[in-house]
Amino acid sequence: MTEPMRHVDIETMPREKLEALQSERLKWQVKRMYENVECFRNRMDEAGLSPKDIHGVEDLHKLPFSYKSDLRDYYPYGLFAVPLTDINRIHASSGTTGKRIVVGYTKKDLDNWADCLVRMLKAIGIDKSDVIHIAYGYGLFTGGLGVHCGAEKLGATVIPISTGNTSLQIQTLVDLKATVLCCTPSYALYLGEEIERQGLKDQICLKMGIFGAEPWTEEMRKQIEAKLGIKAYDIYGLSEIMGPGVGCECEAQAGMHVWEDHFIPEIIDPETCEVLPKGSVGELVFTTITKEGFPLIRYRTRDICQLNYEKCECGRTHVRMRKPQGRYDDMIIIRGVNVFPSQVEEVLLKVSEGNITPNYQIVVGRENNIDTLEVNVEMSEELFADDVKSIERIERTITENLRSMLGIGAKVNLVNPKSITRSEGKAVRVIDNRHLV
Repeated sequence: MTEPMRHVDIETMPREKLEALQSERLKWQVKRMYENVECFRNRMDEAGLSPKDIHGVEDLHKLPFSYKSDLRDYYPYGLFAVPLTDINRIHASSGTTGKRIVVGYTKKDLDNWADCLVRMLKAIGIDKSDVIHIAYGYGLFTGGLGVHCGAEKLGATVIPISTGNTSLQIQTLVDLKATVLCCTPSYALYLGEEIERQGLKDQICLKMGIFGAEPWTEEMRKQIEAKLGIKAYDIYGLSEIMGPGVGCECEAQAGMHVWEDHFIPEIIDPETCEVLPKGSVGELVFTTITKEGFPLIRYRTRDICQLNYEKCECGRTHVRMRKPQGRYDDMIIIRGVNVFPSQVEEVLLKVSEGNITPNYQIVVGRENNIDTLEVNVEMSEELFADDVKSIERIERTITENLRSMLGIGAKVNLVNPKSITRSEGKAVRVIDNRHLV
């Protein structure tokens, strides 16, 4: 496999040369996985394929898919492609829905990961003069250490504060003069609320924020930017593929560039599994072509996405992915209708007008064998002090807009300010109580 090129060369490489590089790396990866990963070899054999049948990216569609269930079935090290003695670091999921997902990185993998983060930071104008406040979780979660190592490689100053202790977070932002904030978007909003409440906005030196690890809408971006007085940028990553930095926005903010010299994205029909034409909306699939420790071929992310292969105005040629519309795993089926939390959030933020906050929860239940849907939304302090008729009017407006968006009715409850539990990590947006009936 060829050595990495300079950022300026690889990020603006003509597509035909980029695809030639991908082909070379794909063939290398398929061969080594066939030799070292039992699960992949078995699926290749079942399909009647050998590494010699893969000549380049044009043959990618022939290869078998990988699934999240594989990571649990072969827990903990069954999908590693190198001996454990070659693994320098291990990360893992929380395991809240079953066995945790374990991923491993060689020294080369960690170097490549940090390199992807350096590209990301440079793409939005961050340099070694910046002070980066990292409030993603550290430890087994990939978020904190992933951004941390890239920021250090860039030469920026890093504040590894991790999650929790909001008062300390705000004091640190004021005292240490961070210019960049990294955390989940829901926590960024919470920090903005608290900073505003304490009257400290003019003492914050932030100029931009890098937010990911959970879905968020363009309306939420506007709210974050207004509350913190910053420019908010989107990133994409998942532990199975690498962690944060698989995709990121540039200063043009016209989609998130995927670093295609490391990852090949596809869009498939989630039902037929066929590759869809360019520009189609479907399920996002990734193939890692440089990962040594924990490579994956055609991994089904379950994210609903769209890819844009046109050259970006920033000059980069790497494909851009739209913000995922949601995950098939997060989709709630209510009375036969597919509902995504992002749809609810979009409605709420559009009708906000300072009357409601971005804090909400969707509660799904069942009465008399019929699914019920409630949306609890926090009022602003101003609305809480207003008259009952104003509150009822806004509840009706939200109810009508949700029915128009979703096609089904929902009971909307405006609840007291600060009554919905805040999260310092990923926000809990959906409570499904149907299993209790």
